[in-house]
Amino acid sequence: QLQLVESGGGLVRPGGSLRLSCAASGVTLRYYDIGWFRQAPGKDREGVSCISPTGGDINYADSVRFRFTTDRDNNKNMGYLEMNNLKPEDTAVYYCAIQDRRRCPRWGLLSNEYDYWGQGIQVTVSS
Repeated sequence: QLQLVESGGGLVRPGGSLRLSCAASGVTLRYYDIGWFRQAPGKDREGVSCISPTGGDINYADSVRFRFTTDRDNNKNMGYLEMNNLKPEDTAVYYCAIQDRRRCPRWGLLSNEYDYWGQGIQVTVSS
């Protein structure tokens, strides 16, 4: 059974950092792009990042560029999102998702391009 499980979220002060992990089971991540998305209450789901199977293609939303870094470890079957200099507006439920196009152009930040989703994890940035 395919599952994606996010971890590493929680409460952090503005300016702090968190590292989110996406652990996959029932699927071999090396064949998939990994996307990260977020959704704040009352707002639309927003694409955050996409990384291709070998890391050759990476895209970020403008809102997180230079602050967030996505990475992956195919040997561990995991994806990561390093979140630095966090701001209150980053508060949201964060999701990892995968799709098998094996490329991450701009449409890699579109939720309807993805086939499988984790259940999400809360990130709260507050003083």
